[in-house]
This record gives sequence, C-alpha cells and structure tokens, in this order.
Amino acid sequence: MPAPRFQRAHFSGKNNSMLSRVPLTAVLSLAVMASCSASPSAKAPPKSEPKVAVATPKAVPPEPAGTEIRTDFWLSRDPQQGAVVIGRAPSNTSAVSFNGSPIPLDREGFFIFGFDRDAENSASLTATLANGKTVERYLPVQPGQWKIEHVKANPTGGAGTTEEFKARRGPELAQINAARAKKVQSEGWRQEFVWPIQYKSVAGGRISGFFGSQRIYNGHPGSYHGGMDIAAPSGTIYTAPADGVVVLAAKSPFTLEGYLLMIDHGMGLNSAFLHSSALLVSEGERVKQGQPLGKVGMTGRASGPHLHWGLKWNAARVDPLKLVKPL
Repeated sequence: MPAPRFQRAHFSGKNNSMLSRVPLTAVLSLAVMASCSASPSAKAPPKSEPKVAVATPKAVPPEPAGTEIRTDFWLSRDPQQGAVVIGRAPSNTSAVSFNGSPIPLDREGFFIFGFDRDAENSASLTATLANGKTVERYLPVQPGQWKIEHVKANPTGGAGTTEEFKARRGPELAQINAARAKKVQSEGWRQEFVWPIQYKSVAGGRISGFFGSQRIYNGHPGSYHGGMDIAAPSGTIYTAPADGVVVLAAKSPFTLEGYLLMIDHGMGLNSAFLHSSALLVSEGERVKQGQPLGKVGMTGRASGPHLHWGLKWNAARVDPLKLVKPL
C-alpha cells in the first residue's frame, strides 16, 4: 500500500504557524503518541466507554498485526477559519462525520475537511467504529484575521453594461456549479501543495490580494475576497499546485473570472485559477503537480495582470496560503 505523499505534522495546542514537514513515519508515530492518553502498551480501558452508535456500521478489515492502535483522531494542524485540515481516523473506523455530515475516508483512514472564512467557533468530528461504538472530538476553531482591500475595477468585469452582465452571469454560474459537482478520483489533496508561480523568479511578483479580505470596489463595499492574488507579468506561466483533474476550462472569458480554469484534487478539494490570458490544458485532462496550466493575464474583473488562486473544500472557501510553504 503506497505511503501518503503529504508530509505535514502539527498538533493541537502548539501554535498557528504553517505546517512543518517531517517524514511520514515520524508523523504517524507522533500522531499515535499525541492521540493516546496512555502509552501504546497500556492495557487499561478508557475511563468512559464511547457511546454506542444507533446505526450498524459496515465491517472494516482489522489493523495489520503489529500496527499501533489509534484511539483518537490525528489532525495535521489546529482548526482555524479559512484553513484546510488533514485528519486520520481511529483504528477500525468505518465512517467519519464532520459537523454531523459524512465525509469520505481513504484506504488508510485519512480524510480532509475545511473551514470557511466565516465558520463557527467550534466543530465536531465523529468516528463510527466497526464494533458499533463512536469516538467524538470537539474542535475549537480559531478566528482568522482579515484585511480591507481597495480595488479599482469595473464592477461588471468583462461585461459592458449591467444588462449584459445579468444575461451572461447565470449561464456562467451554472457552468461553475456543474464543474464543482463532478466527482473525480485524485490523491492530489494528500500532497504538499506548491506555489503555482515560482514566485521569486518573477520580476515584481508579490501577493497583491489576501484571502478573506473585505473588498471595496471603487469606493463601494463588495463581498470578501475568496482567494489569493499573485501579481505577475502577463504571459507568466503558472503550474499545478498538486495533482488533479481539469473539471472546467473556459473556452471564452467569463465576466468576472475571465479565462477560468478549475482543477479537482479529490475528496471535495478544488482549485480555481482566474484572469488567465491563455489556458494550456483541456477539460477532462489529468494534470500532475508542477505541470504548466496557463498564462497570467487580466481578463474578467481585474485591475492589473495577476493570478487569482481560489480553493474550495465542498462549499467552504479556504485559504491557499495555509496550504503552501511560507515565502
């Protein structure tokens, strides 16, 4: 069975820094140590029995002989508004739910979940075990810190009039929603994400817009910024931050997004790249981390050439900056 490709280890109660990277063997070892209240060799049962689930779970194969038994969840980082978290379920888990809704597990018990910019200050994870019992974990969610950004741009983007914008916007949103509804098989979500632009090699490259910022367009308040902007010269190549499948590649520019590209990384996590001057991949194509995807531009609603990188886990918009190494 192949080892996971992401290498992130950060445990609750430590700090809010970007995830540190360590070998996977160390991650799993630390995860067991952090999640158990007694040493791995302790035989005493827990002080209180987990509650018995009402539904009968599906059977799962037992842990291989000699494997450390996980009695609690392992999490890659502290939960925070705008953050994506990798988790691993207790041993012999048949199902996991996040805030009462089921989420998929991979073959090794790993899963992913995320917090919107305006997520509540607490959340819950529940694992249903093969013996019918449950393990529950309540999660405090740390607040984010959001900026205010002033932008000079046409409110209707590539549409010349309000009437044209209204006529075009409905079909555009239908395409976006249809792309997000597609289910693909990819393990890109397990990788250590990389910057889509080799930032330091780009003349004048900088983060020009932050996730979660309140946007003021020409003096009028708009919605918060749903991604991260990287300013770069037009024509700069951007690449895949992780493996995935192309679920949308706009053949003509959208009113706000311009030439829009969407990549599904699996398990409900997808990337959107906006304002491109050209796209280099096609819908349905499988892409590898580091593969060229498109060229930076300023199509749609943009005040200058830049790459807007947005991330969503299911319905939650999350911050790409929390998935990549700090610059």
